[in-house]
Amino acid sequence: MHAASSDAHLRWRILALLFLVRTGMGLQFQIVPALSPLYLRSYGISVGDLGLLIGLYYAPGVALAYPGGRLGARYGDRPLVIAGLAAMAAGSLMMAVAASWHGQLLGRLIAGAGAILMNVMMSKMVTDWFAGRELATAMGIFVNSWPVGVALGLLLWPSLALSAGLASASLVVALYLAMGAAAVAALYVTPMSGGPQNASPVAGRSPVGMALVAVVIGGCIWGLYNAALAMVFGFGPLALSARGWSLPAAASMIGITLLLVGVSVPMGGVLADRLQRPVGVLLAGLVMFATGLATAYATPYVTAAFVALGLLGGLSAGAIMSLPARVLQPETRAIGMGIFFTLFYAMQMLAPWVAGAVAHTAGRSDVAFVCGVAMLAVAGGLLASFLALERRIATPRSRGGV
Repeated sequence: MHAASSDAHLRWRILALLFLVRTGMGLQFQIVPALSPLYLRSYGISVGDLGLLIGLYYAPGVALAYPGGRLGARYGDRPLVIAGLAAMAAGSLMMAVAASWHGQLLGRLIAGAGAILMNVMMSKMVTDWFAGRELATAMGIFVNSWPVGVALGLLLWPSLALSAGLASASLVVALYLAMGAAAVAALYVTPMSGGPQNASPVAGRSPVGMALVAVVIGGCIWGLYNAALAMVFGFGPLALSARGWSLPAAASMIGITLLLVGVSVPMGGVLADRLQRPVGVLLAGLVMFATGLATAYATPYVTAAFVALGLLGGLSAGAIMSLPARVLQPETRAIGMGIFFTLFYAMQMLAPWVAGAVAHTAGRSDVAFVCGVAMLAVAGGLLASFLALERRIATPRSRGGV
């Protein structure tokens, strides 16, 4: 009993450590969007150039997520996370000191590459610690570190940069990430059930057959779900401006929606575990999110619609992130999570471009919300395929209730 209690306390402390360190990813990403007017003035760039700088953070994902999983399987989770954090810190330092625009681009690219390595391996770490035990809750808390970091960046970086200069935010983030790397090195331990910390041939196995297909489908579900969220944050300000809102008011409304998503993400994970119906919560969350997007497109009651989007939009996140654990063995998780995130990053790159093209053709930006509804519908159909594959995969471990 005492050993079980100690293990429970330890895994929640590990989750707190990973949450705090991964918050640095949201803080780093948000530097450029939050300080965009300063970047435009300081480097004499266009809005298109600014969009390139923002997007470069995700650009390495498709190329590095899968190799990152293989490297993690070979060299261990903790060394890869520390290496990723070091690259993120180096990228921030480069952006702080680089006087040229090309230096900014290179720094952002290096930071993004490090973030990919960290994100893939940290997700695997959480899965190792919580597989079969409150995994949806843990994943809901874990993924919430991103919106928390983004929200903190919105609050902190403008005032800091105006008082101490554009480079100050990047310097602070570099310090935060360096401290995070030191904390992971000193405090993270590998669970006994998660496999050895150091590499072994068994720990580097790839998922095959139906498990591989299921992980690919799971990555597509996660990508489509996040792409639907991106319709709110990416096209919401334009949609509200088209309805007569001022830009500050539109940005504030989207910020409130983001904060509410930060509440609904862990709430959905807790519901999935407490009810022992993760798939039921996942499906209900997708339906309610899609309904909220459709309502935001059609209703004149915009404020209520966006509040509802925030409260409903995050409910499915924890349950979706727990899908890989349902089909992966401990020895295939590192590479499996690399595959999962490769599909996620591919969806994140393609979906906004497709939605923007559709909105341009339709002549109204809020058509992106309809695209979001379609993405969620496809995600629901893919979930049915995932569950059918899961039932056919013979695994010795227990699965959560549906």
